[in-house]
Amino acid sequence: MSVAEVEKPPPPSDFELAQRSAAGDTSAFEEIYHRHFRRVYALCLRMMGNPTEAEDMTQDVFLQLFNKIGMFRGDSAFTTWLHRMTVNQVLMHFRKRSTRSEKLTDEGETPVQIVQGTANPNKMPVVDRIALERALQQLPNGYRTVFVLHDIEGYEHYEVADMLGIAEGTSKSQLHKARLKLRQLIKQEAASK
Repeated sequence: MSVAEVEKPPPPSDFELAQRSAAGDTSAFEEIYHRHFRRVYALCLRMMGNPTEAEDMTQDVFLQLFNKIGMFRGDSAFTTWLHRMTVNQVLMHFRKRSTRSEKLTDEGETPVQIVQGTANPNKMPVVDRIALERALQQLPNGYRTVFVLHDIEGYEHYEVADMLGIAEGTSKSQLHKARLKLRQLIKQEAASK
């Protein structure tokens, strides 16, 4: 058997890396960071709308992960656990800074989709995605958070409500208002071209 035929062992799973990290293996934690930092940054950026704050928050998430990695038991996918940790860190940031100042109201049901074509941003044309990202950055934090969690990340209203500590109807109302505002902002941008 030649050297080329020798099979390399498969890369360690996230669970294995988490266990090694919890035991003090810093190279295992570095591997976790390299595997997941882009996804964490993208989520922070979508929720916060500010690249500099998203970079800082990404670092905060990984500091939190470093301190809590021993708590990961493997009951869910590591990415799911890290995603939830990221969302919670961003929400705590908003609460600490009191940037969620707009009033949350309970207005009931919302249409299935008001902003056409935003259900799956990955399938949108590039120009539309850029317009959506620009419009998202202009939304108030509360609207943006609910829109990102529901329409982009795919959480159900009861999950969004649980994460944000609000009523399910409030989540629906915030999403409705976010979609209306997004449609308005996208139309304004299109009209100005």
